[in-house]
Amino acid sequence: MSGSINLEYLKNQVQKNIGKKVVVKADKGRNKIITKTGIIENVFPSLFTIKVVNEFDQERTVSYTYTDLLTSTVELQIC
Repeated sequence: MSGSINLEYLKNQVQKNIGKKVVVKADKGRNKIITKTGIIENVFPSLFTIKVVNEFDQERTVSYTYTDLLTSTVELQIC
């Protein structure tokens, strides 16, 4: 039961920060950590999207699940 409370808390926190700039650290495995800066764009029941600008100045939309946050595969830092 406490796992669902933490998951709901994470969903609420992400939803409160829609439109804010964030720094995303994603662990891709085998010592690959990718850091990107973007803006929280949308929040859905099972995932959220972040609009990032890549190294070629192209906008991309990247999606992550709340489970990624819960398991520390992805870390968000509000700027």
